[in-house]
Amino acid sequence: MIAQKMNTAVLAFLLLGALPVSLPAQDKIPLRVAMGDVSINKVPYLVALDNGLFAKHGLDVTLRPFSRDAAEDLGVPTDVLDTIPSGEYQMSIGGGAPMMVDRAYSSEPNDRIIVATTDHVVHWDIIAKPGIDTLEELKGKRIGISSMGACTGIVIQIIADRMGWDVDKDLAVLTGSYGVRTLENDWVDALVAYDVPLSQGIFAGYQPMKIDMRSWNESYPCNGVTVSRAWAEANRPRVIAFLKAVVEAISLMKQDKAYAFRSMEKWYGFDDPEQLQIIYDGAVDMPKLPFPAVAGVNRVMELYDTGPMNRFKPEDFYDESYMKEIESSGFVETLYK
Repeated sequence: MIAQKMNTAVLAFLLLGALPVSLPAQDKIPLRVAMGDVSINKVPYLVALDNGLFAKHGLDVTLRPFSRDAAEDLGVPTDVLDTIPSGEYQMSIGGGAPMMVDRAYSSEPNDRIIVATTDHVVHWDIIAKPGIDTLEELKGKRIGISSMGACTGIVIQIIADRMGWDVDKDLAVLTGSYGVRTLENDWVDALVAYDVPLSQGIFAGYQPMKIDMRSWNESYPCNGVTVSRAWAEANRPRVIAFLKAVVEAISLMKQDKAYAFRSMEKWYGFDDPEQLQIIYDGAVDMPKLPFPAVAGVNRVMELYDTGPMNRFKPEDFYDESYMKEIESSGFVETLYK
């Protein structure tokens, strides 16, 4: 066991959540973390890695920065993926809603839960062909999303719900290939766009529709940290250390956007200041302490009011105790002095 290999003093620090600034290399706890798409809500984890915050909190993190499919869809170089050693990932960084849908509809059970949500409020944009300016004008149109169970799918279902539409009959929702090229190739009429495809759409000459989704105050569990409940309970100090590093990275990003800009340029290859700013603005709602989006979990269960989903209770999908432990420690206050 890892804990048995560690000396007593280091283990005591971990259990208390009061980690030393730097641990000897042989005492750092290994952790493999996989990220899916390319977005501003993945950047805190890159900032934590680039600025030594995982190591500061006692972790030796191997981080997959994005999936190959997502990077290729958005034109991001994938060379780095060839350098990552193979192995099982203990943590995933991605949408809580997709995890919920996957658990509900899978014949093979799993115990994955949300322990943090960095993207908890619907705030996305829709970029569309000229002449499509309002929500009403979307009716009957081809709308591009990644998949119905993904965050883009949750957004389009929320739009249909607000408009009183049948998402299957009043819209032609198309899934799969994702990015501004779907508009450019006339595969779709409009695209539900988070920060990266939004920036690329604007640079390609498209303008976001005049919709302020933030004013809807709709919660959803989009990007965040998901993990096996059993694994997290057995490795609680490791989870706490990881989350503290992420919370510290969020504080750096919020107080100085240069941290985010440098990591985006390094990992995504984006170097235009205007594009970087558009992407960075997508994180304005990111909470200082990213509790699981409980209201969003409930909203997803309302949207998927089905037999498979109704087998679960909301609390089956999240655990707030990790963030509560960090909150009660006063750690966040030390970051914003």
